[in-house]
Amino acid sequence: MKKGLVEILACPTCKSPLSLIIKEEKAGEVMTGSLYCPKCAIDYPIVDAIPNLLPRTPAAKS
Repeated sequence: MKKGLVEILACPTCKSPLSLIIKEEKAGEVMTGSLYCPKCAIDYPIVDAIPNLLPRTPAAKS
């Protein structure tokens, strides 16, 4: 996934902006990492440079 793509992506659940968390980067592309929605407390994984933005349910808060 290109880093600049995070500017146009939004959480599929609440439509809030997402934060990019990079674990592995190659040639300017995010290969692994996640997109995080602070409002929903949900991580959307990035695997093989492909973000998975399928809606999820938030984690239980303690």
